[in-house]
Amino acid sequence: MFANQSARYGLVQITLHWLIAFAVFGLFGLGLWMVELDYYSAWYRTAPDIHRSIGVIVVSLMVFRLVWRFVNPSVKPLSSHHNWEVKLAKLTHGLMYLLIVMLGISGYMITTASGQPLMVFDWFAIPAINFGIEYQEEIAGDLHGFFAWSLIALVGLHIVGALKHHFIDKDATLKRMLKP
Repeated sequence: MFANQSARYGLVQITLHWLIAFAVFGLFGLGLWMVELDYYSAWYRTAPDIHRSIGVIVVSLMVFRLVWRFVNPSVKPLSSHHNWEVKLAKLTHGLMYLLIVMLGISGYMITTASGQPLMVFDWFAIPAINFGIEYQEEIAGDLHGFFAWSLIALVGLHIVGALKHHFIDKDATLKRMLKP
């Protein structure tokens, strides 16, 4: 029930999938909203603090998900899946995982550019590392935006693929990610 089996995802994988998915959309929306705040907004400091803290949790969950994935059996594609669909799904998943990690790294580099640690909900601090990169905050900020939009585009492709399998192919692809 908790672990994956060759024909179905386990509860841990399903829970991580949906937690990360909802958090990614929430972080994206929060990111779009918070960059438009002006200095006098009550949320000017609070929104980025929330964004950073949830971002650290998402990256941590993603790393755990990757470890979980490697210590659990792989869920086999359905026999009805075409070879190109399987390859595209693997590529899309790999890129989404990579982008989430890169978003975490670029977000860390934005936050710590001035030498201040990254605070996570006042629970703990992640110390700053001096990368010695001139204009680090600006460069990392540009990359962070690019990675975020790229991730959302891939998530959109992922959703379209899942809906195609569910409504057009009428196979169990989506159902396997809904219940163990």
